[in-house]
Amino acid sequence: MPLKPSQINTFLFFKLPSAFLCGVRLRSISEVSCTTTVRHRWINQNPFRSMFWAVQGMAAELSTGALVMSYIKESGAPVSMLVANNKASFLKKARGRIRFTCTDVQKIRTAIDETLANGEGVTCWMHAEGVDAQGDVVSRFDFEWTVKRKG
Repeated sequence: MPLKPSQINTFLFFKLPSAFLCGVRLRSISEVSCTTTVRHRWINQNPFRSMFWAVQGMAAELSTGALVMSYIKESGAPVSMLVANNKASFLKKARGRIRFTCTDVQKIRTAIDETLANGEGVTCWMHAEGVDAQGDVVSRFDFEWTVKRKG
């Protein structure tokens, strides 16, 4: 992978400070998956003593978006990226450290290859699942990424 967790976390600090301040961090990125974490704390809580849904969304989006960014960088071509839609389901209160993992690497690789080949915008749905320390799924997110070759 052309991007490392430290590079993405530095990017968060400068370009997405709200995610950084809420504790969202990229933990690993590889050819098969991307994992982010966020811990329930005072700054990211809701009135119901669990993690605010939007903070979970930031961590989930990063687990998909880091893969998009990495494959764009690997391609060496100018490609724009944008979330067009998203869906979420919440199954349990998010407390403690939540780990979001996306394994849809082939989907985004195919979408980027397609836009590089034909120059048209391509959409791709990517899934991220949030799991707590006990191994219970707390939330599921799906993001529709749009990629398009620039110029």
